[in-house]
Amino acid sequence: MKWHHTVFARDAFMCVDYEPADDEQIMEMIEALNNGDLLPQGWPAEVWQDYVAPIVRAVDGEPQLIVGTYGMLPKSHMPPGARFSTMNARAETIGEKRAYSKAWREGQLCLLPTKRFYEPNYESGKAQRWSIGMADDAPFCVAGLWRQWQEENGGFSFSFTQITVNADDHPLMKRFHKPGDEKRSLVIVPGESYDDWLNCKDPEFARSMLTLFPAELMKAAPAPKGYGGKSQQALLL
Repeated sequence: MKWHHTVFARDAFMCVDYEPADDEQIMEMIEALNNGDLLPQGWPAEVWQDYVAPIVRAVDGEPQLIVGTYGMLPKSHMPPGARFSTMNARAETIGEKRAYSKAWREGQLCLLPTKRFYEPNYESGKAQRWSIGMADDAPFCVAGLWRQWQEENGGFSFSFTQITVNADDHPLMKRFHKPGDEKRSLVIVPGESYDDWLNCKDPEFARSMLTLFPAELMKAAPAPKGYGGKSQQALLL
């Protein structure tokens, strides 16, 4: 299997790449059922648009681990010549945007098991890549939305997006992105809310769960390794 890498402007890709948790960590966090028919042998150590990554969704009320491509509208399903990103869905408009609205109404919510994600920090005067994760280095889950695609060979594939919320007043997440820009954050779902999130079919109740995670339980630090050039290529499996 090939991992597709879409090239973005130097600043842009930093806020849409992350490191997925490995399968053992996922099982410890969620005890998700492993659907062997839908899982390849692993996934990239770091994920960008159109890379595959683990998704946990609910099937008959039980968590199921599958994989999907990062970006709600995969490159393979875009109109010829089209080039745009659906990696992040804003909580404020997720029910209105064509790329997300049907899945949102139908409650196709998912968890995206994660070790850490990356954002640009400008406090030094220029963009620096920082990693964000849990204060205790534990893996965690980000709120997402998934959809299914029927392929030409008759099989099915999956894709997903991460959901973001405003973070202008968050003690940690307001430190990222360009000065003057709105601050945004992924939604980290508390462990005790995994089942409620996965099985929620009420869009308004789901929206009420999209809140910022406590800053005191998180940490961030400069993470230049893997930024550009050969080090990115080394992350491809």
